[in-house]
Amino acid sequence: MGAFEHASAKDLLRFLTDVDAAELIVAVRSASDADLLAVTHDAGRGSAVVEGVMRRIGEFAVPGQLAEMDCSLRWETIGLPGGHGVRFHSGTTQRVPEAMSSDLVVQGTALQLLRLVAGQLDVAVAYLGDSLHLEGSSDATLALAALFAVDGATPLTGQPVNPRDIDPVQVARALTGVSTDHLRSVMASGFRPVILEEIFDRMPAYVNGRKAAGVQITVGFRLTGRPDGEVDRYVLRLRDGQATVLAGEAADAVGRDDRDATVTCEAQDFLRLATGHLSAVTGVLRGQLKVRGDKVAALRLNSAFDIPTAAA
Repeated sequence: MGAFEHASAKDLLRFLTDVDAAELIVAVRSASDADLLAVTHDAGRGSAVVEGVMRRIGEFAVPGQLAEMDCSLRWETIGLPGGHGVRFHSGTTQRVPEAMSSDLVVQGTALQLLRLVAGQLDVAVAYLGDSLHLEGSSDATLALAALFAVDGATPLTGQPVNPRDIDPVQVARALTGVSTDHLRSVMASGFRPVILEEIFDRMPAYVNGRKAAGVQITVGFRLTGRPDGEVDRYVLRLRDGQATVLAGEAADAVGRDDRDATVTCEAQDFLRLATGHLSAVTGVLRGQLKVRGDKVAALRLNSAFDIPTAAA
């Protein structure tokens, strides 16, 4: 890609129109962000890159994933006017007029679009970090995130990206400086169950055996902020250095008498707690974490985990 650092927008668009799709993916994967930014940094060439990729976006997709897409997408490049619309249906793509409404509108950079089709963009992390803006259907968002072959797999036909495979350290880094309003909106979107399931599924791996030795604690979590007004329910049990997670009806089956405490909070506050951006003590003192039952037990449970942080 470095050879196009000084190419005209017209030449760049011609190249993106003609180049073999798999070859382009390999080139993007091997290029640094600095290399790609050198190609896309000015308005003319950035527009050419977005147009060239969006014209052929179906060619970069894993066929099986593409066949399941049935939605419309509009990509708007941050800092550039206009946008590019595509309709996905029955394994095909069709460009649609700019004025047509879309199931999903994505606002991102030309660099992010290149990383997306190369299977190198973690959509959930970018969305959490407020560097990628999403508006519209949650189903379309998840389908887009899983449309392309993951980095390291064979381009076009390899294993597709799993949008549920979220790196907790990357999440912790992405949340630095992000506003409460943005996190609240993310945790009211279709990524809410993805994020919460990943956090709780990974909790047992972060138990500190030394701190948890001999600890016998059961704590329930009620996470608010769902668009339907319901709450997500989880129970976390710690027994002799081993953690067990129960969710939904299984969590409800653990009665109050079998819990040491129940914590109620907004999902965005729990996300901050689980990534080291909110301490349990501060959360309790500020009323962000409302504890019914033994507050000391709830705090002791939290201290038994090595929480992934932005510094990790």
